Amino acid sequence: MHTFAIAFGVTSALFIYTAVNVYIGRRLYQGLARLAPRLKGRAFGWGYGTAAAAFLLSYLPLPQPIRWAALAFGGWWMGIWCYLLLWFVAADFALAIGRLARLVPSPLPSSVRFGAWLLAVLLTIGFAGYGGWHATQIREVQYEVKLGDAEAGFPPLRIALISDLHLGAARSESRLEEIVARINRMEPDLVVMAGDIFNDDFTAIRDPERAGELLRQLKARYGVYASLGNHDAGRTLPQMLQFLEDSNITVLMEEYEVIGDRFVLIGRLDPSPIGGYGDRTRMPTDELLAGLEGVDRKLPRIVLDHTPSRLGQYVDRVDLILSGHTHRGQIFPANLVTRLLYEVDYGYLKKEPAGPHVIVTSGAGTWGMPMRVATDCEIVEIVLEF
Repeated sequence: MHTFAIAFGVTSALFIYTAVNVYIGRRLYQGLARLAPRLKGRAFGWGYGTAAAAFLLSYLPLPQPIRWAALAFGGWWMGIWCYLLLWFVAADFALAIGRLARLVPSPLPSSVRFGAWLLAVLLTIGFAGYGGWHATQIREVQYEVKLGDAEAGFPPLRIALISDLHLGAARSESRLEEIVARINRMEPDLVVMAGDIFNDDFTAIRDPERAGELLRQLKARYGVYASLGNHDAGRTLPQMLQFLEDSNITVLMEEYEVIGDRFVLIGRLDPSPIGGYGDRTRMPTDELLAGLEGVDRKLPRIVLDHTPSRLGQYVDRVDLILSGHTHRGQIFPANLVTRLLYEVDYGYLKKEPAGPHVIVTSGAGTWGMPMRVATDCEIVEIVLEF
């Protein structure tokens, strides 16, 4: 049954992908044929089909140079493909409404249809180009969190939070040096990574030795800790964990650690790992927190939980939840969708007086397309006052 479900899912996805490509390809050719009358439909079809198929090569067990090239091409293809679909559909919808409202003549003059096509293409170029540039810009965001009833009298704790590096994705390694340098300039007491450090497959990283060397340069009084996200899983999980250990990063997997007798840090496994965590699974929250009964409750409890869902499970039991995963949608208009899917898809939330503080970061990297539109790559600095 499981094999059948996977086969059905893959077949359905390929069918939808093919159908959408037929639509985009036809619409793209209609305008290009007007600009270049000698362009042959068959030649265009082969060219477009080859590009659409090349996107899928990164999912096949091919030699690494081919896979890396496919990943780089596929990331850009995904972003351009999404915006071509969005703006072609928007153009066709607008023309259909215009015809119904008799704002444009019917049948449509070829000049009107070409104008709509040109606008869709220009919008795609603009959004994709801006998104590619904006993804290289790393923003720093700061939150001040005061734990109201804390009586420890400690000085403020400075935490640097990142998530969603997606090492192995297109352009993911190029921003790592700047991220490490920016974090070190913050002089944090603690560095935490809230999941999706990798992008499904450890072998997709072009230069793991260089990436590890950079991560080992992170400096923090209490060290560097991480939880695992849904992409930090699958067949290369052992290599991922070894890489993190070699990079001096402590991974908490349904575990907690009392740090400096100042606070408790709890790391969760993601509830939906792609490919699984082997023999490890996410524990019921009640069971996990029951293991902290012997720990002084005056010590603040900080949870690294990659996906910011079911936040009610922590009410009255932890003080601060740090998450990522959403990317805040990453590109417009997906940022509007994540607002509907999550209670908090980005930023700060404290819903109830007795509830925990929640901070969700949009992530330091990108998944899939190396673009950011209406969202930012960011590093979060949290000043935690006791």
